[in-house]
Amino acid sequence: MAETTPAAATPTPTKPAPKAAPAAKHTDKKPAGTLATLTPEMMVVQQHFGEALIQPAPYEGFLVTDPAKVRDVALFLRDELGFETLSNQTAVDYLAENAIEIVYHVSHIQGGKPLCFKTRIPRDESVAVPSLTPVYPGAEFQEREIYDLYGARFSDHPDLRRILMWEGFNGWPMRRDWKEAYYEGDTKPFDSRWPGGNHKLAEERVPWADNINLPPGFDPATYVANPDGNIYESMLEGGNGHDLEVPPLDTGADAVIGSSSGLKTDQIIVNMGPQHPSTHGVLRMVVRIDGETITDLKLVLGYLHRNHEKIGERNTWLHNIPYTDRLDYICGMANEMGYVIGVERMMGIKPTERAEYLRVIMAELTRIQSHFWAIGFLLNDLGAFYTPALYFITERDLIIDLFESVTGSRMMCNYMRFGGVARDFTPEQLARARELVFERIPRAIDELERLLSDNEIIKARTIGVGYMSAERSIAYSLTGPCLRAVGVPYDIRRADPYSIYDRFDFDIPVLYGGDVYDRYRIRVLEMRQSLRILEQALNQIDQTPAGDIQAGKKAYNHRVPAGQTYARVETPKGELGFYLVSDGGQNPYRYHVRSSSFINLTSMREMTIGQKVADAVVILGSLDIVLGEVDR
Repeated sequence: MAETTPAAATPTPTKPAPKAAPAAKHTDKKPAGTLATLTPEMMVVQQHFGEALIQPAPYEGFLVTDPAKVRDVALFLRDELGFETLSNQTAVDYLAENAIEIVYHVSHIQGGKPLCFKTRIPRDESVAVPSLTPVYPGAEFQEREIYDLYGARFSDHPDLRRILMWEGFNGWPMRRDWKEAYYEGDTKPFDSRWPGGNHKLAEERVPWADNINLPPGFDPATYVANPDGNIYESMLEGGNGHDLEVPPLDTGADAVIGSSSGLKTDQIIVNMGPQHPSTHGVLRMVVRIDGETITDLKLVLGYLHRNHEKIGERNTWLHNIPYTDRLDYICGMANEMGYVIGVERMMGIKPTERAEYLRVIMAELTRIQSHFWAIGFLLNDLGAFYTPALYFITERDLIIDLFESVTGSRMMCNYMRFGGVARDFTPEQLARARELVFERIPRAIDELERLLSDNEIIKARTIGVGYMSAERSIAYSLTGPCLRAVGVPYDIRRADPYSIYDRFDFDIPVLYGGDVYDRYRIRVLEMRQSLRILEQALNQIDQTPAGDIQAGKKAYNHRVPAGQTYARVETPKGELGFYLVSDGGQNPYRYHVRSSSFINLTSMREMTIGQKVADAVVILGSLDIVLGEVDR
């Protein structure tokens, strides 16, 4: 039986006049900012380590002045102050100060605001930061991303290779001074396009050869590519740097693996993907197998990478709203909500009451349709090709029909705005939403459970498969249904409430199996809780004035006050966070996406070792990743 924990109750922008002031450009200077006020927890850290090492940081958190002590501080935060999980880790390039700042956010599983701490290293790569993977294994992919995009190095990391770019890529593309081919400008709107409007394609203006950035000493006649960074060699040697027991590879003819059967076998390495349908997009799993049993696994990401964050730092603040739809493109409304909440927090804007209700309605409908999609394609991975998926896609289509009616788009909705939303519901649209919530969707969920939950094949293929304990799940920074399926009632809507979720009566379902079956079941339970929220929101929205959907200035060129924030929401996949830094202009100085799909994948290796090849496909499906958010 499941146990539950109760929760506490635009118009189109117009072209500016020709004499309008030009768009503000980045200064590449760190905003001076007031120093953060030390919280009681920060003061405990300072008293333990001393004022010379622990100092207030601008705007939020504290600065660890000696990078070599970062792991000691993290251990103290985890073991003494109870910050069990690493929510977010990223970097900021302060070009004018010749420094890379590494930023960490750690959280209590019991709830509360995350704690931020930082350290700084020179841009010349002369100093390495101790890896936090021994403290928080969930740091593994995040540190690889920082290394890949910023060039910051982490000592004692188990597998410090590029993760989104290929190993032969030259340079660190998120640094402020890195320019891509056909580079046009640091920030939008580009002068060639706005306000003059006399646009000419960049390809017609900038010869390709003028911006090729080749490594020193590069000779195409002798260059040998190594795009995977010796991934096969590391797996052949059996070395992985992790704390898992992985059998070494014996390539001799008399190798005996699985000696209980006495069968002499060789272990081999196989690629699954990146084009394989069961990898949910362009994901590649490199697996070492003994017969059908997986003995090691490494993921190869980045095939869909388009440097979303670099684009986000060149866009204006408003430009980025439709880009968030393209992260997890199944959950666009939830993505938009996280981003606009962060910008509103920095601008000091509070949305109208009606806009808050509309946001919650859209976010919870998004949760339901995403879970329908996840369960349908989990059945696909189990071998029930497309028939179950089509049943649930039909229900999802009814929800996104409503999205299309309200926003004009089915998936890339571009609906949220700073201070509100783009459009109100009409009475007909509200009636349609009520029909879905009170009648159609509950019947569909009942039918789903009748067809699937007691199916003997589903149980045989999922119970006990892909097990992960609660302790390891927390260590790997798992969030969302994957964490609640191991009995941890961690949900941002309650742990760190946002919007108006604190006024609704709903439960946080938890299960304790920690396997594929309970990851499926928890999503069914969460859909029912989303219906509870939607019923209350639809009953209460009539108490707000129709049309009152926008607070604050409706503007194209929003200028966000200098500062920084980490805003997070509970999407269908888990914690989605936006770490934003402003220098006071109309473009973000730093725009980072904390992707739940990306971080949840860190646990894939541990879940899969010892399972069968066919189980690896099912385990991946139970994580419910979307590669648009993984690779960004």
